[in-house]
Amino acid sequence: QVQLVESGGGLVQAGGSLRLSCAASRRIDNKNMGWFRQAPGKERELLAGINWSGGLTYYADSAKGRFTISRDNAKNTVYLQMNSLKPEDTAVYYCTMGGRWPGPNDYWGQGTQVTVSS
Repeated sequence: QVQLVESGGGLVQAGGSLRLSCAASRRIDNKNMGWFRQAPGKERELLAGINWSGGLTYYADSAKGRFTISRDNAKNTVYLQMNSLKPEDTAVYYCTMGGRWPGPNDYWGQGTQVTVSS
């Protein structure tokens, strides 16, 4: 069983930044990785994906220009750098691993809460 543990969420003011991390319990170097989020009352949304080598990335329109996904295969960790945060970015953010591109979803983390105050 694979475990994905997200960290780095919290409360931030609008315009601020957060860096989410996702540590995997196994090697990720042959897996696509992704970040989803779900806001209250809304459907789960694919935010960003990164392929196994890091050479290909995908961003939803809501993330383009503000969020950056990256990975460190040696540490079995994937990151989501979030800048210029807005109140509408408030959601639970989930790390995912493996499967389809651009939204890998074989395995899910437990989620980390991000709250952006106005």
